[in-house]
Amino acid sequence: MNAQPADLRHVDTWLFDLDNTLYPVESGFMGEIERRMTDYVERVTGLPHDEAYKLQKKYLAEYGLTLGGLVEHHGVDPHDFHKIFHDMSLEALSRDPDLVAAIARLPGRRLIFTNADDVHAERVLKRLGLDQLFDDVFDIGAADYVPKPHPATFARMAAAHDIAPRSTAFFEDREGNLAPAAELGMTTVLVGPHAEASNASFVRYKTAMLAPFLAGARLREAS
Repeated sequence: MNAQPADLRHVDTWLFDLDNTLYPVESGFMGEIERRMTDYVERVTGLPHDEAYKLQKKYLAEYGLTLGGLVEHHGVDPHDFHKIFHDMSLEALSRDPDLVAAIARLPGRRLIFTNADDVHAERVLKRLGLDQLFDDVFDIGAADYVPKPHPATFARMAAAHDIAPRSTAFFEDREGNLAPAAELGMTTVLVGPHAEASNASFVRYKTAMLAPFLAGARLREAS
């Protein structure tokens, strides 16, 4: 954990990733997402389960999204792909009153920036009790299915929401997704159980738990 409270008095735009950032990795929810992706790859390609899993991870590494490889090599419709997540049980996720309170106190705009689609984002935010606290969601559809960390997607998101990077903080669980944000001048925060182990120069703050980090941060006074 950071020894001193984060100084975020310059921030008036709060940009958050969704999965494994606004809920803990330990929930296991992302594991179910990955299982469904593997099943989908298996169905589309006809590969055995183990090979489908390897191909899924290969596409993730090469394209930033499993979907990228499925579209490029198998002609998958992105809308069809995202439907596999729309009926997922949300029982693994629970509302964290401390996180709700911590986000509610943030002055300025609050936005979601996710590689998931809008339906998934809306379902998860509602389940977490955060749906009324965010001004908008920039999802993978808005990015024309080009995922973070592609610089073009950051540019598209910034243009869509008139983002001023120097007064924006971006919270993410995947280290590599913070690099383009730092390049633009955003304040970057790596979130999750392995955050403290990061030595990346583009990571400004690191925290294992989002709620206490936000609750303890120094903020500008609301006007």
